[in-house]
Amino acid sequence: MLTPEILDTFRGLLDEARASGDREPTAMNLATVDGTGRVHSRIVLLKAIDELGLRFFTNYESAKAGEIAEHKQVALCFHWKQIREGIQVRFEGRASKVGDAESDAYFASRPRGSQIGAWASKQSQELPDRQTFEERVAHFEKEFAGRDVTRPPHWGGYLVEPDRIEFWYGATFRLHERIVHTDHGTSWTSRLLYP
Repeated sequence: MLTPEILDTFRGLLDEARASGDREPTAMNLATVDGTGRVHSRIVLLKAIDELGLRFFTNYESAKAGEIAEHKQVALCFHWKQIREGIQVRFEGRASKVGDAESDAYFASRPRGSQIGAWASKQSQELPDRQTFEERVAHFEKEFAGRDVTRPPHWGGYLVEPDRIEFWYGATFRLHERIVHTDHGTSWTSRLLYP
């Protein structure tokens, strides 16, 4: 469970990033590891954070989902270079699927085009040509014409429960400030790191 202090610090920084005009302040790098030990990273969007952790949503048949199924440990990194002297926030922890009700609720809040896209995209699989994808989009637009788009069974959310968090505050001459918070199961400890 995240402490109120950690949550307040992160939410304050996220608010600063939003106020700065950042086009994607919730963008975070997600790093995963596959069965061979190869590391993969990509940008996903934070959709919620609370005392339990951070949530993002994706296709459960995607490469990232397969990697999470093999290795639950993931890393997330936010980088807001336009606020202060630049700020990074790093989270490390375990990822697990959220419940159907939470995935259903978030899916229902998405724009209809994004809902159709979740049905049409075989995320991470090889696509023979763009027309094939456009035909799949048209197919699902027709299938759901005149009614709500239901959540595909292969689409939903993940909760990342962090056990290590680092706040990195940029400074001139690279004299950065780094604060690491570590979860020991029953309590968190904090310490400073050299830049």
